[in-house]
Amino acid sequence: MKQIERLPGFRDFFPDPVPNPDLGRMAERQYIFEIWRQVARRYGFREYDGPPLESLELYKAKSGDEIVHQLYHFTDKGDREIAMRPEMTPTLARMVSCHQRNYKKPMKWFSVPQLFRYERQQKGRLREHFQLNADIIGDANKAADAELIALVIDVLRAFGMDHEDFVIRLSSRDAWQSFFEARCDEPEKSYSFYQIVDKLERETPEISAEKLGQIGISYDEVTAFIQKAQPTEDLQIILQQLEARGLGDYVKIDYGVIRGLAYYTGVVFEAFDRKGQFRAIAGGGRYDHLIKLISGNKTDLPSLGFGMGDVVLADMLRDKGLFPKPNPAVDVYFQILNEDLRLESIPHIQTMRDNGIAVEWPMTASGGNKQFKNALELGARYTITLLGGGMLELKDLKFRETQQLTMDAAIELIIPQSKE
Repeated sequence: MKQIERLPGFRDFFPDPVPNPDLGRMAERQYIFEIWRQVARRYGFREYDGPPLESLELYKAKSGDEIVHQLYHFTDKGDREIAMRPEMTPTLARMVSCHQRNYKKPMKWFSVPQLFRYERQQKGRLREHFQLNADIIGDANKAADAELIALVIDVLRAFGMDHEDFVIRLSSRDAWQSFFEARCDEPEKSYSFYQIVDKLERETPEISAEKLGQIGISYDEVTAFIQKAQPTEDLQIILQQLEARGLGDYVKIDYGVIRGLAYYTGVVFEAFDRKGQFRAIAGGGRYDHLIKLISGNKTDLPSLGFGMGDVVLADMLRDKGLFPKPNPAVDVYFQILNEDLRLESIPHIQTMRDNGIAVEWPMTASGGNKQFKNALELGARYTITLLGGGMLELKDLKFRETQQLTMDAAIELIIPQSKE
């Protein structure tokens, strides 16, 4: 039987030390999750989650039938059309529409889901990824927009980046809607218009000009509108609030951002690295009508949110050398050099673990050299050997010091070091 490989566009995450640098590190993933959660909670967001499988109808209601070919979907044994979640916002809208009366507004919620899309994999975009989703439900004030954008900035700052590393490009669907309505009296073409503008940076001017001409809008007028970058009143309020936080250097008005998804209704934004080496790090905006749509017109709440995927973010952190060095797997390697003391050693190992100390030990008999080598490979700070009579020999591998002491004394010495 041939070797079974992982599916294209999916990842494995290995513990340190990874066999080669091309493989995913579990430590990197956990570090990203920890920062995401720390900063979101600092802003008063509360964590939620939902199922990885949803009704296919949920995504069709939000994005139309054209979304189906981008999804992993199937008919289950109950003859239901099911999809693996490609994004979290529809799940959030479903949850909120059912139970929003039980929560005080605004609702500030975040999640870290794994998402799936059946599409062509490319740099910065796979068929699965993890994502920080943060949303504010039930607040139409522009202070909520500023709060959400500040969260994006502070998440990236928490990873060690500053305004020279990334920028938030801020735009307005309302401004673009006014631009469109002044030049086209066919509302049904607005979504196509948004899609064209969204792809301006990825297509040639000739192709974009041709597509805009089919709608009856001038390419030159579009590019002039982007270059002018005149902030609307709403955008001005957001800029002022970010300036008041000392975050003004992280934001600029850029109407080249429009977010092609149909459900956005107001202020939209995307985060990019300053050098333009990577895809968007994060993106989001207002979607004031989505909950009403998902609830069948039963619940109507203003809403806004963003998503920040782990793939592009991890690429940036590696490029800038911002991932922390691998942590030791254990604090102590408890050696069994005398097999007659094996059973007597086990209670000491358990006592240390009960006190929060990470301990590894040889579960089968092996030589002293092999045990010492294992201790080094695991990055242990100490080795401990039971001497008998209640005494232990402790070796500090960092300072190459050896001492004999009791279990209580060893625990008192090791615990502060294990918290460093």
